Amino acid sequence: METIDALKKYCTENGRICPQPQRWNELYQLLPNKKRVENGWEPSVPLILAAWWDTPHLSKMIRLVEHLEWAEKTGCLEQIGKFLRNLSEKEWYHGND
Repeated sequence: METIDALKKYCTENGRICPQPQRWNELYQLLPNKKRVENGWEPSVPLILAAWWDTPHLSKMIRLVEHLEWAEKTGCLEQIGKFLRNLSEKEWYHGND
């Protein structure tokens, strides 16, 4: 059984920051019950496309954690954990990339 703490730890091993943009978008699409709020979405959209280049590593990591917490809150942490654990290292963005 997946736990949020174990998944957060996994997502930072080997210098991982977040999934590469295309895979991060796929993860976001798996999150249920997304909703439009005043100036955006809940949970917030992944930091991809134009935001990818201007966003520091820490902000990307924080956004990924937001997605993990949403997955836990909505009961799909197991599915999200499986998705992330099945990504190859090439499908992750690393701090030294």
